[in-house]
Amino acid sequence: MMNREQAREFASRWLPAWTGNDPERLAAFYSDDVLYIDPAIPDGVRGKDALLRYFRKLLAANPEWVWTQIEPIPMEGGFVNKWHARIPVGPKVLECIGVCFVQFDDDGKIRRNEVYFDRHELITEIMALQKK
Repeated sequence: MMNREQAREFASRWLPAWTGNDPERLAAFYSDDVLYIDPAIPDGVRGKDALLRYFRKLLAANPEWVWTQIEPIPMEGGFVNKWHARIPVGPKVLECIGVCFVQFDDDGKIRRNEVYFDRHELITEIMALQKK
């Protein structure tokens, strides 16, 4: 079982890869047979190739968002990551808090990553920008 320090150390390398539009760097943390789920794709994507295609679009649209860990909560096979995100949307920067489940394979790659947060404010801001 992963302890809190191990989860913090992993997050200190993984979360910065979400910033800067480098999907290959981010995808390197994931296993070939990964299952990734977030609010935009509740049925998820399976496999690293599909995940990389998704990350290319997602990170290109959000190159300057910043993710930081609030608290790691160890669980069997990984940890629950309580996080904070700063997401630039037009002239505003939204502050979001959410959680994700991170489970690893035997090689230390993420095999399952489920992301959960309330994206109401994010969608509202994006829609307002599109109307301008």
